[in-house]
Amino acid sequence: MSVKDLHAQTDPSTVRINTLAVIGVGLIGGSFAAACRKAGIVSRVIGAGRRPETLAQAVALGLIDEAVTLEEAAELADLIFIAAPVGAFELIFKTLSPRLNSTALITDGGSTKQNVVAAARLGLQQHIGQFVPAHPMAGSHEKGPEAADASLYVGKRVILTPLPENRAQDVARIQAIWQACGAHITTTSPAQHDGMVAAVSHLPHWIAALFMQHIISSQDSALKLQTAGSGFRDFTRVAQGSAEMWSDIFMANREAMLQELKDLRSVMDRAEQALETSDEAWLRDMLESAAKSRANWPGSH
Repeated sequence: MSVKDLHAQTDPSTVRINTLAVIGVGLIGGSFAAACRKAGIVSRVIGAGRRPETLAQAVALGLIDEAVTLEEAAELADLIFIAAPVGAFELIFKTLSPRLNSTALITDGGSTKQNVVAAARLGLQQHIGQFVPAHPMAGSHEKGPEAADASLYVGKRVILTPLPENRAQDVARIQAIWQACGAHITTTSPAQHDGMVAAVSHLPHWIAALFMQHIISSQDSALKLQTAGSGFRDFTRVAQGSAEMWSDIFMANREAMLQELKDLRSVMDRAEQALETSDEAWLRDMLESAAKSRANWPGSH
């Protein structure tokens, strides 16, 4: 399946959610709830998760109206949004399945898709057609319900990876809901999705985290950190992300990550060779090419 940009088949201004259930009310889930409220497309929001204190905070912040169990979410919601660590998805699907409302749709914010789809097939079984996988390409190093932002998805890309079992009208509904939140929609296959995000999302976090580990492991780490400036700040910002979430992502997408690391190592080896041989021409060409590509990237503006 090729990558495609979608235009709404369902008018975002007419879409309605009677009861939205958010499983995992941190940054991604909380922002989805807040965005749906801001868009005026949801009547009631319920939330489920592992930590009662997090759910209580989400209620206090107005992100959700009530904390419920997974089983209650399955019965009550007409849309369920899963924003838990991807390693928890299989158990969530298995818990939802026996009591899932037959008219409900499920979508998600998981950063990997092949493993999530596999977990859905195991857990949802005959309900698999009710799951429309998605991945919003938005986030922050901040965590928890207090980080939720109703504008998080405005102008951001959401990747849908529809399944053969999905009805066209259900995919269109999920698309319209995301568009009502301000997002732009792209559709592709789960495998192609995982390869793309390994390169442009997962690898940058990996590099930033390893670079921070390199700095703090050095003998003069304190001095280096004291003298670091804005470039260091910008480059390492994503290393502040949730260790639980990112370890889940790296393990879930390890095949694509390993290929990206192999390809990156080839480029790094060539750059190291240029330094060793004083190949200034290659270095200048590489730096100019990188600078031009970064300046022309639409997301830089």
